[in-house]
Parts: sequence; structure tokens; C-alpha cells
Amino acid sequence: MECGRVRQRQLELVFTAGLREPEQGTYQEPYRIMPASAAPALVPPIDGRQSQTALKVARGTARLLHAMGYCVVSELPLASGRRADLVALGRDGDILIIEIKSSVADFRADGKWMDYRMHCDRLFFATTVEVPCEIFPPDTGLIVADAFGAQIVCEAPEHRLHAATRKSMTLAIARASALRLQSLIDPAGPYAGEI
Repeated sequence: MECGRVRQRQLELVFTAGLREPEQGTYQEPYRIMPASAAPALVPPIDGRQSQTALKVARGTARLLHAMGYCVVSELPLASGRRADLVALGRDGDILIIEIKSSVADFRADGKWMDYRMHCDRLFFATTVEVPCEIFPPDTGLIVADAFGAQIVCEAPEHRLHAATRKSMTLAIARASALRLQSLIDPAGPYAGEI
């Protein structure tokens, strides 16, 4: 590899049993370079709690939030014992929670969404175009989505988090993201109980 040249590459670790001296004039790297196109696709585990409609809304909403500069984590456990459908962390530390509702019955059966406010700066609902917008509370934001994208129909009012809660949420997002990535890299590892 020439000095000063930057290349995008995928590293595959090769583990050897024990250390050995390299042969005279040769150097064996502890990894081999492979093109990014040769890397296997990482597939997240199937959750099974959400309907196909909810999964499509989550995908489209995550794409919108990513385009807006947010990083998104799904199914994040909260300190209150609840589990948020989507949590988004902005570049400036802004934290959004998005509660996905795939039908009118889904919305009416769920009264726990009010508890999410104490964990975010802004609270949104995300739904499909088939669900009437009028059923959602006016003091929350609304996103209409499908599997390929989404649009914010109504902005959510801001209610800024306390510094300690913001730190706690940011750490929860970081830990969940890191553990989930590690569990994809090492599916046999001891991470399942922590995710």
C-alpha cells in the first residue's frame, strides 16, 4: 500500500493460533483486504412484535429522519419500562420519539404514549395514509409514511429534556446501537440479553 493514499476497504480479521515470526523479507498482516462488494450483508434478527404495516411505516420514517440528519434506533427500552418504536438522535443532541400506529384500533388500544414525553424533546406519531389524521392528539407531531419514505404532516411541539435525562437517553441510544451492531458481527456472542 502506498503512503498517503486513502482507500475505502473492508477488513476481514483472520485469527491464527499463536504468534509466529514472519519469514525473512515478508510481512503477514493480521487481516486481508477485500473489496466492500464482497462483504456479506448483515441481516438484523426478526423481532416479530410488529405487523408488516408497522414495519413498513418504521422503514419509511427512518429514511425520512436519516435524510433530516437523525440517527434512528428502533425498539429502544426506556428508563420508565416502556419501549419506544423509534428514537432519533440529531446532530445537535435533539431526541425524538416516534410512536408507530398502523390502524385506528392500534391507536385506541394504546394509552401509554403519553409516558414517552419525559424521554424526548419532541413526540411524533407515524402512520399510513389510510389512518385518519384527526384521531391523533394535536399536541404531538404526525408523520405519514410507507415503506419507501415519509412526510411530516404536523410538526411536534418542543418540550426540552433536562440535562440528566438527555445524557441518559443519549447513552441508552449509543449502547443499544453498539450492542446491536456487535450482535450482528458476532451472532453467537453474549449480547442477546442486553439488546
